Amino acid sequence: MEIENLLPIDGPSTSEVNKYIDKYKNDLIVIKYGGNVFIDRNIFDNFIEDISILNKLGLSIVIIHGGGPKIKRELDKSNIQSKFIRGLRVTDEKIINIVEDVLIDFNKDIVESLMKKNTNAYSIHSKKDSIIEIVPESEELGFVGKPKKINTELIKNILKENIVPVISPLGKKEQQTYNINGDTAAGAIAKSLKARRLILMTNTEGVLSKDKKLIEEITSSKILEMIKDETISGGMIPKINTCLDAVKNGVVGVVIIDGRKPHSILFEIFSDKGAGTLIRK
Repeated sequence: MEIENLLPIDGPSTSEVNKYIDKYKNDLIVIKYGGNVFIDRNIFDNFIEDISILNKLGLSIVIIHGGGPKIKRELDKSNIQSKFIRGLRVTDEKIINIVEDVLIDFNKDIVESLMKKNTNAYSIHSKKDSIIEIVPESEELGFVGKPKKINTELIKNILKENIVPVISPLGKKEQQTYNINGDTAAGAIAKSLKARRLILMTNTEGVLSKDKKLIEEITSSKILEMIKDETISGGMIPKINTCLDAVKNGVVGVVIIDGRKPHSILFEIFSDKGAGTLIRK
């Protein structure tokens, strides 16, 4: 298929795409789709279209998704109040069952939506080809885990067939399912696969300076300064720590992009300017 026919009218230009396609042809890109971004169905459809285009252009893409807002909605329906410690949801037996159901449902939604775009995708979650071994985060958090080992073999075999693996942030320890922070799971998978890029889609523009201007590119040392002087604070810190850990462990660059902007993934990969904030070692 001609590249011109694949690209959206409001996406990057054909000449830019041609320029970058070879750059990423033999590399791996891990994309975390999550946060409040995905409640809006238009944003979801835009994301699906971008992934489908990348796949048809021959790029190797791995998706990890979150589920926070959807989980909250289901817990609210059951009148379950969530308690958070260090930004992580305390997860008992009742909550882990709801979390697991919500994440697997959303995983299937992504896979089915890609299939409708004639893009082959494959579900990976705690009930099917679980690939994340965990260690429990802490006793007080209950069934919350952090990745210990990733079975990269399965992911690599799926990618060889030009299929998009879609992974839920759920892990196992002795048959018990644990919830994993989506960014942490994405970082662990990107590191294990030695991905060229880890792209975190969020509902923020990226990393902002003191005067709230977008920083387009930044080094790890500069980021640490910004955490120290509290330019970066709150919920952004765990996300940033994932980025720093990934670039320290073999991922060439991590990008925080605004998933609300049309075709932000395509602009990040296929344009000189990129999108959001690029974090390098």
